[in-house]
Amino acid sequence: MRGAGRGAPREVPSTEQIAPSSIQIQLTADHIELNQLLKMAGLVQSGGAGKMMVAMGGVRVDGQEELRKTCKIRAGQVVKAGDVRIRVVAADKGATPEAAAPAADDAGE
Repeated sequence: MRGAGRGAPREVPSTEQIAPSSIQIQLTADHIELNQLLKMAGLVQSGGAGKMMVAMGGVRVDGQEELRKTCKIRAGQVVKAGDVRIRVVAADKGATPEAAAPAADDAGE
């Protein structure tokens, strides 16, 4: 019977937006440079690629567009790149951090 499948559900494209990804990064240092944070979060493969992403204007820090490639990001700040939200938190003193800030020689200071 052809009409038997009438009640079967059919695929309908969803109009709901997919919720943005959220990543939490724990810092063991006072700050991390924006381009290095993007690398640590896995959004780019290198710090140079992170600088290019920032230069293209697709990165926001605490809701404001950020064009400084190596601006200092500190615990408590939120970075958004595309549909990915990165929340930066201070590492617990007694806990092993999920991620560490780059060494001082990598920071260029």
